[in-house]
Amino acid sequence: MARNKLAGKSVGKSKSAKYFAKNPKARKKKNAYNKKYHGSPERIKYRQELNKKNREDGTYGNKDRKDKSHTKSGRLVSESQSKNRKRNGKNRKSTRKKD
Repeated sequence: MARNKLAGKSVGKSKSAKYFAKNPKARKKKNAYNKKYHGSPERIKYRQELNKKNREDGTYGNKDRKDKSHTKSGRLVSESQSKNRKRNGKNRKSTRKKD
């Protein structure tokens, strides 16, 4: 079997992921910020709301690859993890239509 030439290379990583992999000081600063941000009362409440709805629907922890997603109108809908997490990265704005 041929050896994988890409093994150990940073192929497929975003520019920012490559940057933080090469700069431990910057990564440490970013992780400190993220810890503070995601530990804030607003973020905790936001996560609790989504987890609660997932539990109610029976999708929490059952590996069905479904997430709850907020629409522009504020409704919560079930959606695949990949679609939900891809979309919410661009300019931190949801592009999901109002339902």
